[in-house]
Formats: sequence, structure tokens, C-alpha cells
Amino acid sequence: MAGSDAAVVGAGPNGLSAAVVLARAGRKVVLYEAQGGVGGGCASESLTLPGFVHDVCSAIHPMAVASPLFRSLPLREHGLEWVEPSAMIAHPLDDQPAAIVERSLADTAARLGADEGAYRRLIGSVVDAWPRIGDAILGPPRLPRHPFALARFGWDALKSAERLARAFSGVRARGLFAGIAAHGMVPLESPPTGAIALVLGALAHTHGWQFPKGGAQQLSNALASYFRSLGGQIVTGAPVKNIDELAGTPTILCDLSPRPLLAIAGHALPEPYRRKLEQYRYGMGVFKVDWALAAPIPWRDTSVARAGTVHVGGTFEEIAASERDIWRGRVSERPFVLLAQHTLFDRSRAPEGCHTAWAYCHVPAGSTTDMLPAIEAHIERFAPGFRDRVLARHVMTPADVERRNPNLVGGDIAMGVTDLRQMLVRPTLRWYRTPRKGLYICSASTPPGVGVHGMCGYHAARAALADTG
Repeated sequence: MAGSDAAVVGAGPNGLSAAVVLARAGRKVVLYEAQGGVGGGCASESLTLPGFVHDVCSAIHPMAVASPLFRSLPLREHGLEWVEPSAMIAHPLDDQPAAIVERSLADTAARLGADEGAYRRLIGSVVDAWPRIGDAILGPPRLPRHPFALARFGWDALKSAERLARAFSGVRARGLFAGIAAHGMVPLESPPTGAIALVLGALAHTHGWQFPKGGAQQLSNALASYFRSLGGQIVTGAPVKNIDELAGTPTILCDLSPRPLLAIAGHALPEPYRRKLEQYRYGMGVFKVDWALAAPIPWRDTSVARAGTVHVGGTFEEIAASERDIWRGRVSERPFVLLAQHTLFDRSRAPEGCHTAWAYCHVPAGSTTDMLPAIEAHIERFAPGFRDRVLARHVMTPADVERRNPNLVGGDIAMGVTDLRQMLVRPTLRWYRTPRKGLYICSASTPPGVGVHGMCGYHAARAALADTG
């Protein structure tokens, strides 16, 4: 748009965040979004039946609650309200009570019996250190303000979840740790799955695994509303098919992963840099299901209904085998399922007496296998009669996921493998900057990576502001 100081391409959480940071600095910013509304991976729709609200991609947001950027913004004044479940995580098991993560570290550890001390040492150490290391974890690699605290965290964080889990002797603690680590979408014997388990586990106690009342869309709407209050403009239904369409705009930030970025700007980038983006590695895909339910999920262990997030996977060994198979390109017969049950705590998302459930499992990138029977069978393992309560289903294959959001290549909701190498070189050692003057990347394919926290957008915008003075 003529006369703007900056353009942002893509209105996902990071694009919205970048636009906010630039607008707060006094820049005239226009945000372009290809879809009909804002949100990207942080959106909600009535996917099954009228009156049921389902989150299209992200559903539980511990990193959003912890985000230094979001915490600094008046998002409550723009309609955002957080919901904190009675418990953060439940991990059901076959022959013993479920492992439950409470907001209280002490209560959670005490429920783990002989593993109480090990849980306090591993997760508790990160909880205690979070005020000193949180900004470093949610930022690009750089000299930390508290190097000794970060080094102590790094001693464990650089290990694999498989190695760290040796500290636990019981099935419950080991299974719980595996479920948290498996959010990383890499095999549990690979670093930095230890860091993923430690950070996400600690956030359950420092900030809570919360979610926006009314749907994930409410977070995106609040960011958009605040951006507009700063004078920003949002143009939806406006795909940018060629970066040259924005010629004359001195600063352009793209909330795009490498492949769609190359599609619109590859011709404007030098060949060595373009080749590096072409070599960027995408990881596992997801197969996602949303259900409209006539009643809550009938968990055999009723304490599981206290949690907003349920990890359906069984033992550490089962989860590790499932993730290993997928990494090697094989579909798991008993997949690890991540499940959210929002309506137990947010009645605004379904008609009176009804409920929703949200879940996905990992699959090889681009897999065409129908995982619905395996997912429902795995839930039935711990909640007999679950299928009898289903009113309607909505399924998204990896191809559907990518079709809705081209950033998620092959259905990869992490926008790139989160192994140690690619967490540091993401997508290149330039991080947010590209060789083309004024062109930046602000997506989750930059540090600190996956998660609804807006910090990729924040750091990219700060880099752009530093370059333009």
C-alpha cells in the first residue's frame, strides 16, 4: 500500500506480533493475509456442527501465557481472556492411576511416589531458574544475561528425553515425561527432546497450560485489534504472490516458512542463500481430528477429566517406539495422541450439555494413511465408550493441513525439524535477515521456533528496526 513504512506478509501470531512491534515504534504498517481472516495456525472455526467451536491448529498455549511480548501488551483490553484448567496435563495408563500435572510443582511431584525427588530436581530446577533463563529460551542464540543459570539448564537440556528419563524409576513419571517430550516431533532418543520436556514441563508450573476463552481465534483477534488501535491496517483475502508487488515498501517481513518464501521471493535472493533455504528440512506431519460430543469423554480414570490436555500414549517405551517409527517413515499402529478437552472448562465452545475434543497424532510427512480408526481406538483404550458419544467428526490429513496453511509443508505444524542443528540454524545463520536489503523472515522457522508466543515476530521486527534506525 502506497506510503507505508513496512509490510508484513502473513497474519499468523508471528506476523501479527511483528506488525504490532513495528507499529508501536511509530511505523506505518500494512499487514497482508491470504485467507479471509487473521490467525494462521491460531484460529477457530465451527468445523463439525453449528454451535461447536474448534481450534483449527494450535489449541493449548503455555508459551503464549509466558511470552514476554504478549505479557507486555494490553490484550485483555482487546477481548482476550485466559482459561486455566483444574489440572494442566493428564497421562492415563492401563493398570494404575493416571499421572496428573497440577499447577503446583509440589503437588505434582508428591503424586509420583518414589519419583518425587527426581521430578523436583529435573522440572523444579527449571521452574526455579525461569525468571533468569526464560528470555534466553524465547530468544535467538546470543550472550545471556545470566550465563551460569543458562549453563546449568543447558547441562540437562542438551540431552535426549530418553537419557533424562533414566532418572525416573516408575512407569507414571516416565510416561508423563515422554508425553511432554513428544511435542517436539523428533525421536525421544535425540537431543534436544530433553529441553522440550523440561521447558514445557516447567511452564505447567510457572504459567500454566492455558487457552483463550472462546477459542484460539480470540488471541489472534486481540492482537489484530490492538494493531489496528495503533493505526495499523490489515488487508485480508490478499495473497502476495510475488514480492515485487510490494516494491516501494522499504521494509518487508514475511511470516512464511522457507518453501512459500522461495515461491514469492526466490527470484530476488542470491543463489547461495536460496540454496540454503531449499535445503531447510521439514519434519513429521500431523493427522488431526475434531469431535462434537454428546457428553464428556468417559475416561476410565475420572481424574483425567480435570486436565485440559491429555497425552494418550501409554508407557515411555510405547511413545518412544511410535515417534521413532514415524521419524523413519513408518505409520505407527498405536500412535501417540495429543488431545485437548476445552469444553470441560470453557462452556462457550459448545451447545448446552455438549462438548468438543481436539486431537492429533504424528505421521510421516505427507502421509495419506487414514489414522482415524487408530486414534479413536487409542482413546477407547483409556475411555471405553468414547465412540458412542461422537455426534460428528472433522478430519484433516497432512495434505489438508498444508492446504489450509502452506507454511506447514507436509503437515509439519512445527514449520521445520526441531533437532539441535536446526534449532540453532533456523532457517540459516542469518536468522531473521535475508541478503536482500529490507526483507526479513518472522515465522516459526526462525528462533525460538515453534509455539504460539510471537517472539519470532518480535525479534524479526527488532532486527528490522535496528537496521532502519
